[in-house]
Amino acid sequence: MRSDLTVEIAGIRMKNPVMDASGTFGFGVEYQPLMDISRLGALVTKSVTLEPVCGNPPPRIWETAGGMLNSIGLQNPGLEVFLAEKLPLLHGFNLPVLVNIAGKTLEEYVALAAALEQAPGVAGLEVNISCPNVKEGGMAFGADPSSAAAVTKAVRAASSLPVIVKLSPNVTDITVIARAVEGAGASAISLINTLAGMAIDHEKRRPILGNVTGGLSGPAVKPVALYQVWRVCQAVRIPVIGMGGIMNAGDAIQFMLAGAAAVAVGAANFVQPDVMLEIIDGIEDYMVRHRVAKVNQLVGALEIT
Repeated sequence: MRSDLTVEIAGIRMKNPVMDASGTFGFGVEYQPLMDISRLGALVTKSVTLEPVCGNPPPRIWETAGGMLNSIGLQNPGLEVFLAEKLPLLHGFNLPVLVNIAGKTLEEYVALAAALEQAPGVAGLEVNISCPNVKEGGMAFGADPSSAAAVTKAVRAASSLPVIVKLSPNVTDITVIARAVEGAGASAISLINTLAGMAIDHEKRRPILGNVTGGLSGPAVKPVALYQVWRVCQAVRIPVIGMGGIMNAGDAIQFMLAGAAAVAVGAANFVQPDVMLEIIDGIEDYMVRHRVAKVNQLVGALEIT
């Protein structure tokens, strides 16, 4: 039996359901010497802002039990450099490119969406309203249903590209936010972004991260991520891209069984640069062993009763 791994998310056709999580894979070209990037289902860029961002003061990464804290702060060269220098390098990978955008204001999100609407080779936008490591914008938009909906509606009006809204787990009820962005025109939802956390040096009695707080990712967050993906998949009708602690094919399949139409891999890329290729192969092997003809047959196939 030949397995069909192709999926379609908001009109974006992908050869398989595996992509990188924004911020863990650079702009893609950084991993080119280490793996065949063209085998991925899609490539998600790190966050792009209107102006260059230097990011937060170091230290910016700290290993934890079962994961890591990061406080990068959306460091990137800005829209102009991205369009002129980064995006052209991605055209040769022969896969959909999703550009993650972040802003401090509603107007910045609109300007980014409008500019990328005209950019060749951009398959869709991932709207970052969930980063816990910046003092302005970011999670402030994603923690309130009306603010999340306002950003989504504005980006939707500024661009005809598919709009994927990335949600934060650091909220009281993520389904309320999910329904709000769906109602405002989101084409799909991705979740979860990192959990807010911190680390303390008890000898020095000082925070370890230069920004004091950061975002927790890695295997430690997977049970939370699975739960929130499962809840959102039941609350909305648009596709969901699941992420949070995916380290192997088994983890990825669990997210799909919970309802995710595709998955994104983040922290695992730092541990094993070509892990996404193993995950793709592992999903196909699972499908063969369980006689699953099409990968979308796994989506939402969790048996509760």
